[in-house]
Order: sequence, then C-alpha cells, then structure tokens
Amino acid sequence: MEFVKLDNKGRGGCRWDAVRGKRTRVPGTSMAVGQDIPHDLAQYVIEAAAGYHNGFWDLVAQGATFKSTGRKRTKPGRAVIAEHREDLAGSEKLAGLHLHLWKAGHASPVTSALDRAFGQWKVLKTGQRLVFDWPSAEGRIERREAAQVNASGKRIVKVP
Repeated sequence: MEFVKLDNKGRGGCRWDAVRGKRTRVPGTSMAVGQDIPHDLAQYVIEAAAGYHNGFWDLVAQGATFKSTGRKRTKPGRAVIAEHREDLAGSEKLAGLHLHLWKAGHASPVTSALDRAFGQWKVLKTGQRLVFDWPSAEGRIERREAAQVNASGKRIVKVP
C-alpha cells in the first residue's frame, strides 16, 4: 500500500495504490489535501492500528473491486464486498470516530499510529511515497524512481 504526495498547481494532493500478491496493482483515488492528514491515509492507519477486519483496506487486500478504484469490477470482487457490507460500513464509522478524537486532541488506541503517519506525511516531498504492508500501521518513506531514456536510448534512472 502506498500513499504518494502530489502537487497539483500549488495545491497539495495524495494518491494511493495497492499491490495485491506479487503483480496485481489496484490503482486508488487521488484527493486534494490541505495541511491535514489525507482521509484515505487516516482510514488505512486507523483500520490497521485497530486490527479491524473486513473494512475497506482489508477488503481491498481480499480482492474486493470497488467502483472508486481503477480496476474492472468483477463478480468475485463484488461478492467480497456484499459478504462484508456491515463490516465495511463499520470501518467508516470507526475511522470517523478515531479521526474526530485525534483531531480534538483526545487519546484513543490509534493515536500514536496516527501521530506517526501524519508526521511521516508532513515530511514527504512531492513524488515521495509512504508505504505500508497490510495490515501494519507502521509506514516507511520511500523515494520513487523515475526512469527516463536519453537520446541514445540508454535508460537513465533519476531519483527525485
């Protein structure tokens, strides 16, 4: 799971992508971000730190295919969602509650995980990513390598 910091004409943004197994990439959504923690990042950290099963991020890991992702909806992917619809709704409520408590300065079982993730997010530079291995709430900052080809066809790797 990776959250990438974006710059959209001077406005902050975030995009996420998930990798299931060795090769299945699930392209996520992009969102505007002010000075706060991105909503999807906060929900990921809350679900992971709380050990919540069958929430959005666990269902993505199980193969769910949501309309909001860039993958074709499949019958098995829709079935995973249908089977866990109540848990999915519960994960949104859980995230809303813990995020509200955190923003109000009240401690909860996920406070330290949110503090850590937000601290990491704040120091990311545009194009860098905060990477998690589901179901861990501990992320690591990684630089994205941008490959380019020079005039003679040789591959050049630039690290922003």
